[in-house]
Amino acid sequence: MGRALGIAMKRSRPRLLSRLFLLVMLSTFAYFIAVGMITPTLPRYVEGPLGSSNFAVGVTVGAFAVTAVLLRPLVGRTGDRRGRRILIIGGGIVVGLSIVGYDLARSLFPLILARLATGVGEAAFYVGAASVINDIAPDERRGEALSYFSLALFGGLAAGPLIGESILEASGFTPVWIAAGAAAVFAGLVGFLVTETRPEGIGAQPMKLIHRGALLPGVILSTNIWGLATFSAFIPLYVLQIGMAGSRFVFAVNSAIILSIRLFGARLPDKLGPGKSSRLALSGVMLGFLVMSLWADPVGLFLGTVLYSIGHALLFPALMTLAINRAPVSERGAVVGTFTAFFDLSFGIGAASAGAIATAFGYNGAFGIASAVAAGGLILMGYVSRSRARVRAEAASEAA
Repeated sequence: MGRALGIAMKRSRPRLLSRLFLLVMLSTFAYFIAVGMITPTLPRYVEGPLGSSNFAVGVTVGAFAVTAVLLRPLVGRTGDRRGRRILIIGGGIVVGLSIVGYDLARSLFPLILARLATGVGEAAFYVGAASVINDIAPDERRGEALSYFSLALFGGLAAGPLIGESILEASGFTPVWIAAGAAAVFAGLVGFLVTETRPEGIGAQPMKLIHRGALLPGVILSTNIWGLATFSAFIPLYVLQIGMAGSRFVFAVNSAIILSIRLFGARLPDKLGPGKSSRLALSGVMLGFLVMSLWADPVGLFLGTVLYSIGHALLFPALMTLAINRAPVSERGAVVGTFTAFFDLSFGIGAASAGAIATAFGYNGAFGIASAVAAGGLILMGYVSRSRARVRAEAASEAA
């Protein structure tokens, strides 16, 4: 009888995976292979052939966030008005062409211009892909859907650095930019196969450019993305300082842990609740960067990476679930646009600030600041908990 009940409950669960879901995952995987390929190679290009400083590394790595953060809310509104599919197609192609343009940059200024163009495509692609996933995900399985969706993201980020550094060591920077650009263009072309999911009848409604429900979750997300910017920009250089040959295995460990948690622990944000999941995640991020800061050794780096990766794996699905739950279906594009704008804003500020901090206090100082910023996110989660408790109390009072 128990087995029959379990089967019946399993059958009653709304379907999650579909052809459309898998197409979006394929497109996202290809896109983030491109992003992963330039993660360890771009800092080396800025410091090596272009002969620039740590601060220039941070500015260049984070430059794409300037255009991305300005365009995310507008792109989110466009997705609600015009559809998600066009964002995936246009975003992937623009990013691919801009990455190929890195090869034309023989000084810092043209490279920063190309990175700004990358930000335009980044804003469109991710809002389009994430909006499709949120459109088709059942409400009670949203955290699980976002966890599976992020498998494609971190799968690309896991494979990309291995591919990028291998091509760099074998053939130089030009083939890296060409291969990464081709992967991003392919991601955009897959978008032609994606079915439009924008809810009917919302195009004529007044749309929100900045969605209030996404603001606090977005601010908390930014405390983690600051650390991601620090990790992405300076791990490729930090590993050389502590005697390692390259950063590919650090990024591989990072992505492997995130992939494992998102695959085997996909239901954790739904089971634990987005609030508790977010607090646990921020604790892991804070401790991870603290270990990296205090233990300047390959063992310390890998241990800190493990702790940071566990936290990073849980945080994004939990916070996006919090944000999406605060808005009606017709405003999901605006929520995704506003929420993910904080990703770009914090990545840009974090990368540039970490560059200045690394110049003044070294890489370990930059990791220490990233730990302190994550601690600030934990403090903000207290406001979220009190806000949700107040809403529950008001609802109970109205019911009474």
